[in-house]
Amino acid sequence: MDSYRSPSQLLPRPGAWVIIAACTVTPAMSGADPHSELLPYEVTYTASMNKGIAIDGTATRTLTPRDDGTWLYRTDVDSFIAEINESLILRWENNRVIPLSYRYKLSGFLIKDRKESIDFNWEAGTATGEYRKKRFTLELEEGALDPLGLQLQLSQDIRRGLREMTYRVVDGRSYDTDRFAVIDEEPLETSNGAVSTLKAEKIREESSKRETLMWFAPEQDYLLIRLRQVEPDGSSYELKLSKSEVGH
Repeated sequence: MDSYRSPSQLLPRPGAWVIIAACTVTPAMSGADPHSELLPYEVTYTASMNKGIAIDGTATRTLTPRDDGTWLYRTDVDSFIAEINESLILRWENNRVIPLSYRYKLSGFLIKDRKESIDFNWEAGTATGEYRKKRFTLELEEGALDPLGLQLQLSQDIRRGLREMTYRVVDGRSYDTDRFAVIDEEPLETSNGAVSTLKAEKIREESSKRETLMWFAPEQDYLLIRLRQVEPDGSSYELKLSKSEVGH
């Protein structure tokens, strides 16, 4: 099962795993600060979906510090047929996302409403939540992530110089193992001109017909600049950055 289920989320395939295996970059090699702090930001994307008809909308993502030292990471997608609200309260410790409370809600026109919740109790070593109206409890593994915190961890690990990553993700009453690789450096045309990016993908089985590509901009604190996802039926989804504010 894929950890990413919504248009606000990422997804990729296999071929590049062999390509990148010989050129892993460690944080020390990259010169990145191993104790780098998170920067708050607010970004807006144009969102387009092609499922036989073109559907356009917007997606907003924010990362905000809270008074108690935790962070709120949130994504909201809005189009005329669907609305997605996804949020995570997290701690940031030693370059790692420590998820605390994850919430997901999908609703829309001619779309079956969907909700998911995960609460992480690190002291008790358990994750509890609800998926498809069924409650669950899982034993927590060290470094376990949720579907949204995974995306933040991925961008921060690329920022630190990592070029292939594997994560364990709590999703749908079980764990997924998700692998990613940076496969290229590529200039990308945006509304603000050409931007240098690192192109990444999610590693899948050879038989998978689903593909997701992601472009991160080093000069913009490794923000996600573009995401393109193609489904097995040929339908596609794309996010493109339209506005960003970092460090506010």
